[in-house]
Amino acid sequence: MAHSVHPVLSPHADLGVVLGPALDETLRMFSVDQRDRVRDRIFEMAKSDRRVVGGAVIGSLAHGNGDEWSDLDLMFAVTDGNLVKEVLEDWGETLIRDDGAVPLFDLPSGSIIYRVFLLPDCLELDLSFAPASAFGPEGPSFEVVFGTAIRQPEDAATPAAEVFGYAVHHALHARVAIERGRYWQAEHWISAIRDKSLHLACLRRGLDGWYGRDFDRLPAEVLAAMREGLVRSLDPGEIRRALEVVVEALLRESTEVGDMVGKLQSQLRELASLRPGT
Repeated sequence: MAHSVHPVLSPHADLGVVLGPALDETLRMFSVDQRDRVRDRIFEMAKSDRRVVGGAVIGSLAHGNGDEWSDLDLMFAVTDGNLVKEVLEDWGETLIRDDGAVPLFDLPSGSIIYRVFLLPDCLELDLSFAPASAFGPEGPSFEVVFGTAIRQPEDAATPAAEVFGYAVHHALHARVAIERGRYWQAEHWISAIRDKSLHLACLRRGLDGWYGRDFDRLPAEVLAAMREGLVRSLDPGEIRRALEVVVEALLRESTEVGDMVGKLQSQLRELASLRPGT
């Protein structure tokens, strides 16, 4: 998916990765064979639908790069003269009726619409439709199964300054939440600062920081410092401590942002040095 989309949850985020390898044995998860059967059935649907002229596997399973936890991420091309939304609605009704799929949310991106479904046994299906002219890769995670793909212009990478700007916004709101005694809200913003700091740490090292994809590949010393920014309780003193830690981590990982850091670091440290009565 293009980086211009900013959902709460990426449609390429693998549910199994979120849950981790040590799953509770009482949780039933899909098998690779189940996932493959769903994939094959959906491609049969595509080939029998005259409105659809192309199909591809995208995301982590493209080119066989996924694992047993990877979700199913498929894109289809719709012929000119047919509405992408109508095809998606028709297919959605079939999946709900025949496969027990539950639609979670839609993610429009230009002329493309992504719809995220959850199927039985926690199989996530990310189904997207594009006009034939917009059917093509924006990056390497795109494997054509049938039809003709048209190379799409890649979105420019999100600049570090933008990521830093979000983090500054979050720091301000964390301070305000503490002042108001809203410690759950403060915890939310502190966690958001930490995530942006990790994203910046990835950018510095040529890693992918979107949706935490490469957080686990960061150096151990970086992750150890970030771990200190976890909020351990809603005690006001603990909230203040965590805010100080994540702001310092943010400044350490923002060396490539440029003049913006120099202009804002004193204010950031002032926000983070909150003490009772200040």
